[in-house]
Amino acid sequence: MSGTEPTLTPAEQALAVEEIKRLFAARLRVMDTKQWELYPTLHTEDVVSETFRLEGGDHSHLPPAERPGAVVGREPLKNMIREFLDGAVTVTSAHHGHNPEITLTSDTTATGIWAMEDVLWWTNGDVEEHLHGWGHYHEQYRRVDGKWLISYRNLTRLRVDHTPGFYSYRG
Repeated sequence: MSGTEPTLTPAEQALAVEEIKRLFAARLRVMDTKQWELYPTLHTEDVVSETFRLEGGDHSHLPPAERPGAVVGREPLKNMIREFLDGAVTVTSAHHGHNPEITLTSDTTATGIWAMEDVLWWTNGDVEEHLHGWGHYHEQYRRVDGKWLISYRNLTRLRVDHTPGFYSYRG
């Protein structure tokens, strides 16, 4: 992020915030409807996602792209999420984002925190497995060629409820 104060007019700032809200909503819809060809178009080429970070240890001294479990790049991110939701076992998902706190950090960069809730289901023989989670997405956005894109994401969870066999499909 540049850290330069925005010089946009109030109307331009409001439009930028609205564009970021639409971007976030599109990402959730595209992910839940498994429109994998569109998923990368919502992210910068160098996007970093810590959604799949590995537990254990404080790695905050490392740049986000070098932290254990970080996924870097729009195609690797698409492939990771696609494998999780649409790999050998199809997982149905419903993601919701609420109460955005979006801050423009310059004319072309912004940060956002979104309260989130997700529910995921899959069938394990005759048993429906599910996961229900709550938490927050912490994101960064960058305007590239006139379009706002997601450049960073970290998911922090407050609570996760799931059936005992939910993760069994992952082997």
